[in-house]
Amino acid sequence: MKVWPDGAPNHNGMNEPEEKYDGVRVRKVSEAEIFVYLPDKSLNTGAALVICPGGGYQIEAMGHEGYDIAEWLKSKGIAGIVLKYRLPYGHHEIPSGDARQAIRIVRANASEWGIDPAKIGIAGSSAGGHLASTAGTRFDYGDKTSRSTVMQMSSRPDFMLLLYPVITFREEFGHMGSRRNLIGEGNDWKLVKQYCNEMHVTSETPPAFLVLADDDKGVVPRNSVEFYLALKENDIPAEMHIFRQGGHGFGITAKNLPVDQWPGLFYDWLKAINIIE
Repeated sequence: MKVWPDGAPNHNGMNEPEEKYDGVRVRKVSEAEIFVYLPDKSLNTGAALVICPGGGYQIEAMGHEGYDIAEWLKSKGIAGIVLKYRLPYGHHEIPSGDARQAIRIVRANASEWGIDPAKIGIAGSSAGGHLASTAGTRFDYGDKTSRSTVMQMSSRPDFMLLLYPVITFREEFGHMGSRRNLIGEGNDWKLVKQYCNEMHVTSETPPAFLVLADDDKGVVPRNSVEFYLALKENDIPAEMHIFRQGGHGFGITAKNLPVDQWPGLFYDWLKAINIIE
C-alpha cells in the first residue's frame, strides 16, 4: 500500500527511479509504501509492529531487517508491517513523517486487519532504529477535526523494538554517517539536538525493548545505553540485552551467535507487558 495514496504533503527531491540491488536493498526511494503481513486468524494476537529497515538513511535493507522480521512476527500471530520510507536527501522531516503516517494507517485499518489499535508498535534497526525512536518520542494524538480518517488517528506507537539503534547525533558517540544523510553537514546544534532522541524521552514515551552487541563497532553501544537511562529517568518500562558477540546489522538472520536469541526474548517481553497473552 502507498503511505500517501493522494500524494505526500512534501517531496524529498529524488526524481530518479528507485534502485534495488543485492536482491532486497533499495535506494533512491521517493515514494513511501507499506508491506502488510497478517497472521492466520487462528494465530492472531491482535498485536502489530511497523518495521523500519536500516541503512544509514542512504539505503534500506528490506530483507533481514524488514521482510524477514515480518515473516517471523506473522508466524507468532503478530502483524508485521514493513515500511519503505522515503529517504531524506536533505529533507530531514521526510522519514519520520512517513513513519508516523504508517502508524496512523495501521490504526485506521485495525478493525479490517484484525489488529487491536492499542497494540501497535514500531521497530527499527540501526538508522531504522533512529527513525523508530524518533517516531516513539515525537508523535501526536491525531487531528479530530480532519476529514481524513487516517489523520484523525494517533501516531503514538504503543511499544518499541530497537535493534542496535542509532539514537543520538552527538559527535562523541553518534553515528555521523546517519547524521550527515539526515540533516546534512555542519554543526547547527538546534537541528542536531532535534534528532538526539535520548533528549526527547518523556513520561508519554512508550515502553522499549533494545537489542545490541557489545562488539558493535558501527553504532557503539552507548547509543542504546543513553536511551535506556533516559527511559528509566522517566519511569518508562524497558528491557535491554547487550550480547557478547554479534557486531552490527545482524537483523533476524544471525545464526550460531548469541544475538540469535533476541526474537524469543522479545516475544516473552511482549507477554510481560500484556501486548500478547
